[in-house]
Amino acid sequence: MQVAVPCMLLRGGTSKGAYFLAEDLPADPAARDQALLGIMGSPDKRQIDGVGGAHPLTSKVAIVKKSQRPGIDVDYLFVQVMVEEAKASTSQNCGNILAGVGPFAIEKGLVQAEDGETLVTVYMENTDSVARQRILTPNRRVQYEGAARIDGVPGTHAPIMIEFLDVAGSSCGALFPSGNFTDVVNGLRVTLVDNGMPVVMIDARDLGLTGDESIEALESNAQLKQTIEQLRLAVGPLMNLGDVKDKTVPKMTIVSAPKAGGILNTRSFIPHRVHDAVGVLAAASVATAANIPGAVGHDLAVIPTGRQRVCEVEHPTGTMGVEVVLDEDPAVLVPKSTSIMRTARLLFAGTVYYLKK
Repeated sequence: MQVAVPCMLLRGGTSKGAYFLAEDLPADPAARDQALLGIMGSPDKRQIDGVGGAHPLTSKVAIVKKSQRPGIDVDYLFVQVMVEEAKASTSQNCGNILAGVGPFAIEKGLVQAEDGETLVTVYMENTDSVARQRILTPNRRVQYEGAARIDGVPGTHAPIMIEFLDVAGSSCGALFPSGNFTDVVNGLRVTLVDNGMPVVMIDARDLGLTGDESIEALESNAQLKQTIEQLRLAVGPLMNLGDVKDKTVPKMTIVSAPKAGGILNTRSFIPHRVHDAVGVLAAASVATAANIPGAVGHDLAVIPTGRQRVCEVEHPTGTMGVEVVLDEDPAVLVPKSTSIMRTARLLFAGTVYYLKK
């Protein structure tokens, strides 16, 4: 039978997802995932029988509820719904979909808007970490229009500043989970870093690449994809992630010298498709590691000066700015905070249906 579920569709950053109140979905994780697969239309490469967009970046879900944690407004669980597999994963976070959580929480009455600007503090369940969002709310309503532009999204919108608090090691237990700035795995020099997203940084030159190859060229390179996947499986245990065969982390990121005035140029596998841009938290991890001598990419990076530095991470469709604030003690390598400017837009609000089997 058809089951009706209240839903909002929002673009968050360079992703698009279905947003739900936790109370509107099954409480049992297995039943919840089955519902989400039906809602998004997976498994099917076109997701023709659901509302998914036939790509990992548009097959995402945010589940939000009023938080019972002191100092926290809402709890947010991110679910990556696979397109061609009957799988839904909560093994990672998503900073782009996070950008829509604050507006969604206000639209749904979980957070009362202030006149002018509203702070929304979000607990990210996937990674046991916290983010603080600044949402423009003139007349106590979410403002979506504005002059802020982010690469990968047409037009301009209202800015949403997201400050990530205590995200270092949120998935892997440490900023550099292997204990090293650089490791050699499968004959390749890599940096394993987790500043909100587990990332493996690989020098493009070590793969026989320039680093500015097109998405199509990388995805059609079968040997490269095999090398990348074998490396991903090998580093899983080193990053305290265990067997990652059926996980969407770590993100495999090829780095090269910047081409457009940024800190580094990147090409990211997420983990099997090449990202049109770069994930928000992946960019935070890359920017953090690039600032550290000895890490892969540091010798290629053009690094800003000062304790508070904006690091533009280049990707196939532009750049993503990461504001990194370093500790007063230069011996402390973990940044005090990492912030990124995103935008979001409410696309529709209504009811979505799925077939309960």
